[in-house]
Amino acid sequence: MPYRAPVSEFRFLFDHVVGFDQVTATERFAEATPETVEAVLTEAGKLCEEVLAPLQRAGDLHPARLENGIVRTSPGYADGYRAIAEGGWIAIAASPTYGGMGLPMTMTTAVNDMMSAACLSLQLAPLMTQGQIEALEHHASDTLKDLYLPKLISGEWMGTMNLTEPQAGSDVGALTTKAEPKGDGTYAITGQKIYISWGDNDISENICHLVLARLPDAVPGTKGISLFLVPKRIPDENGVPGVANSLKVVSLEHKMGLHGSPTAVMQYDGATGWLVGEENDGMRAMFTMMNNARLGVGVQGIGVAEGAFQHALAYAEGRKQGRTENNSITDHADVRRMLATMRADTFAARAIALANAVAIDMETATGNPDWATRAALLTPITKAFGTDTGIDVAELGVQVHGGMGFIEETGAAQYSRDVRVTAIYEGTNGIQSMDLVGRKLMDGGEAAYRLLDEMEADAEAARADLPDLAEAVWQACETLRETTEWMVAHGAQDRFAGSVPYLRGFARVLGAHFHLRAARADRGGKHERLAVFYIRRLLPEHVGFLTHARQGADDLYALNMDDLAA
Repeated sequence: MPYRAPVSEFRFLFDHVVGFDQVTATERFAEATPETVEAVLTEAGKLCEEVLAPLQRAGDLHPARLENGIVRTSPGYADGYRAIAEGGWIAIAASPTYGGMGLPMTMTTAVNDMMSAACLSLQLAPLMTQGQIEALEHHASDTLKDLYLPKLISGEWMGTMNLTEPQAGSDVGALTTKAEPKGDGTYAITGQKIYISWGDNDISENICHLVLARLPDAVPGTKGISLFLVPKRIPDENGVPGVANSLKVVSLEHKMGLHGSPTAVMQYDGATGWLVGEENDGMRAMFTMMNNARLGVGVQGIGVAEGAFQHALAYAEGRKQGRTENNSITDHADVRRMLATMRADTFAARAIALANAVAIDMETATGNPDWATRAALLTPITKAFGTDTGIDVAELGVQVHGGMGFIEETGAAQYSRDVRVTAIYEGTNGIQSMDLVGRKLMDGGEAAYRLLDEMEADAEAARADLPDLAEAVWQACETLRETTEWMVAHGAQDRFAGSVPYLRGFARVLGAHFHLRAARADRGGKHERLAVFYIRRLLPEHVGFLTHARQGADDLYALNMDDLAA
């Protein structure tokens, strides 16, 4: 499918909206000069436009398949992955010690956005590897780092994440996979894992599985879980893959979308694994990978939103109808409303994700715990709003196509089918919202209030040149502040009952804040016009969301299942 990488949009966001200049002003990321950023984004854009986008339909029409125990990937995927690996795009943010570029996570986020828009099924492969690289950098022994990181960073080997089991989904603590010490520093891993993205393939030299398992006599629940690195083929001391490990792909899932991405049921039968981190501390180590993935998955939703929007806009401009100025359906008010909503929400979600990445980079560069807290606060918002935006925009893309949107040959439906799972994996969006009103407000709301203080200060500053927009954003911030105070003052059940609308309302207001910044930087330009649309037409939704969020749990639990039955 045709795709144009929005490189200029990323540069505008970096320069005027999300504070990327703070990152490049640090000693840690001083090499991320404007010239470097431009070169990286431009080259990544070319890769996405010329190599990855043509693979989008191939993966959907010719899914990955399991043949005689070997996963065969979709046509062209091997060449596409090789281009990703050889270009160094897997490890933009990884440590130069092991061959990474050491560039900011903000740049990785932009590249992942473009790759997701071009071909989400293939982009899942490097995303999983990126998360594993970060987990190993933080928690693995030096021996494991020296052996595995160069291969993962180069793309010669791929990484996966193995959490879910048939009886243990969101309740990870219910897993039963066992790890038995073998007396030589390794462990025998036995159990079954499901929903393993890129659990096997025929295009990488080795596949490295991070597997959660339970040691003998470990306590029940998440406190008794350890993390193990289990390769498909056991490498020698020089990193040469040798004998096959005792693991296999049982089957590949038959999914509504992402057909080019092999999602495996994995069986481990005494497979040899190495402990990552400390015993019974696996969840802390795995959360390093999961938090990386939550940012990455949010960005996947945003990338799909971009792809779906471009696809819908091209169709609408070419769909001739009536005797109007453009002689196309773009002159119909409702089509224009849908297109504007798609573009405005994609901009808002993208700005939130990039601001999240900036916070991660600032924490990396400075060690300031306030930046770590900001990143933690923004992560569930990025993941949930980014993927909700992808789903909503892809659905609107089908609607813009009209009847042709329901016809598979146009490709509009693929965006909707592919992106739907992003709201489910790496913690459902409901779990993200519970995290936001739970762990992320455990500080009494201080991190949220600091962010609101900055948003209100920006709105105050904007009163001089954009008074109407500034007033609307300031008032919305006050409503969000009052709702946050309500959340802090109430118990968990009441907070959880309103957590989803609270997150959505938070994202609505935060998106308006970034649109206002964009409008001030582009007076009279497209970003000001888009901000007017967002703030006047979409921002008012925050009132309904935040009103819903403050209703508590009584009426929800007053309903019983008989009340809901047909």
